[in-house]
Parts: sequence; C-alpha cells; structure tokens
Amino acid sequence: MSELLNEISKIGIVPVVVLEDADKAVGVAKALQKGGINCAEVTFRTAAAEESIKNIAHACPDMLLGAGTVLSIEQVDRAAAAGAKFIVTPGYNPSVVDYCVSKEIPVVPGCMGTNAIEMALEAGLDTVKFFPAEAAGGLKMMKALAGPYTNLKFIPTGGINKDNLCDYLAFKKIIACGGSWMVKGDLVNNDRFDEIERITAETVDKMLNFRVVHIGINNDDEEEANAQVRKLNELFGFKSDVKSASTFASDAIEVCRKRFPGLHGHIAIGTGNVERAVYYLEKKGVEFDFSTAKYKGERLTSVYLTDCIGGFAIHLVEK
Repeated sequence: MSELLNEISKIGIVPVVVLEDADKAVGVAKALQKGGINCAEVTFRTAAAEESIKNIAHACPDMLLGAGTVLSIEQVDRAAAAGAKFIVTPGYNPSVVDYCVSKEIPVVPGCMGTNAIEMALEAGLDTVKFFPAEAAGGLKMMKALAGPYTNLKFIPTGGINKDNLCDYLAFKKIIACGGSWMVKGDLVNNDRFDEIERITAETVDKMLNFRVVHIGINNDDEEEANAQVRKLNELFGFKSDVKSASTFASDAIEVCRKRFPGLHGHIAIGTGNVERAVYYLEKKGVEFDFSTAKYKGERLTSVYLTDCIGGFAIHLVEK
C-alpha cells in the first residue's frame, strides 16, 4: 500500500463531498477537520468541483484531499493542478488509470467484478473502490472477491452510513469507507458547518468504539495472585480462566501473577483497529510506549499509553 493509502487507512473514513458552490468548500473542509477527519473526496459531478478543490487546498494544505467521479484524463489534470492528492473513479477506465500510474498520481478505481479487479492488479494497484457497495452485495460480495485475490484491499462507497460503518471496517481487507452522510447537501447549502462537525465527531467516536474490556490487577507473585482469584470466585461465583502470566477471574478482571505496567495494574480499552486508534489519539497529543506493542503479522494489535491514570496503565487492545 502506498504511503497515501496507508494514511487513508489510519483515518478510516473518506467523506464524499458534492459542492455546488465553491465558496462553501473551505467551511465544509474545516468542519470535517474540527470533527476529527482530515480527509475529503470532492466529486467532479459539479461545475464547482475544480474551484472547490483549489480553495480547500489553499486554506487547508495539510488535508488529504482527493477528486472523485473522475472520468477523463483531462479531469485528472485539472484535479491535480487544483491540489487533489489522489484520484477516485466510479469504474475502471484503463486510459485514466494508466495515465495516473504513469504520472505517479495515486488512483483508486471503481471495481465491482473480477475483470476490473484483475485489470487493477495488472496495473500494479492493490486497493480498489467497491461501488455501489450495498447495492452490489456489500460485505458478502467483498469477502467473496477477497478469497482469490488475497492481497486486494477495498474502499467501499455507496449505502454506507454511521450505522453500518463498523460492520464494514471490521473486515480487515477494507482500509476505509467512503460516504456522504456527514456532508449532506442540505447541511452544506444552509451553511450548517456546526452540524457537519458534530456528525463527523460522532462518526469518529462510533468508528473507534472505545470501551473497557477488562481491568488487570498487579501482584508480586503467584501465591498472592491465586489468593485474590480464590476470593473473587468465592464471593461472586466466577470461573477461572488460567493464562500464561495471569488468571481471569471473570471476563473483566485479570489477576496478574507479576507486575505489569502501572502501579496498581492496567485498564484494557478495546477498539476495532489499534493502529487507527493510535493515529487519532496521537492527534490529541497522546503518547505511546511502542516497546510494549504487539502485532499480528504486520497489524498492530495492542500497545500501552505512556501515561498512567490513577495508578493504572492504559492498554489499547484489538477487540
């Protein structure tokens, strides 16, 4: 995956923006940024698209800005000149894709079936747009397509919203989802940038889905830990689940047989994608101790924050 697509994967959501008035472009972009998403795909469906991209690129130069619904080489040139950093096409147009590849412009072509996918792979691409996602079979179809194409990754768009977003992102072959629910036309047309910001922040919270998974209690040795487990089991009827370095007295209480990070222990916070959670938390100034990181293949699955809270280390885990 290219560096740009890796960044999109960490963001997880690509807002699809249709702008009829280029004067509203910066307000929309800044609302998305304030809500937590530093990315947008401005579609070339309107006459205002090129100027909108130019306005956003000037006012928000750090935004990961793309051009969508690109149908021709001429539109690629206009979008890139305006400041678009990547191109998205609704279908697989060989001339557009080949041109983008030759110019080293990141491109995500729309691919619904095996023929288009194989053309994308032949062109050296490993990530495609799946559109219209819900109408074309949704998750079931993408999982079927991922079977023979093991290195293929998807950015589905079409019919995705905050209610089914997490279902899609739970499939590890999906690096991000595109959608317009954060930037609906009536909100843009009526300058409801505050509402766009609110919906965006709400969507990010739902995607990250932070929740307490368990609390870990530190002990000096196995004897002390076993005594605590027995007490918890006697009091509450819990059933022990013995692990290599700890025993779970219940799903939510881990009694450690030695001292792990944290004065008293740790609090495990679950999230669907640890790498994505780290990305968003680092934007807020949170620091991580990557010497504690664990991986499944190349995927980050757990890591401790540097700072403790109330004597407890905070541990992000993939759940």
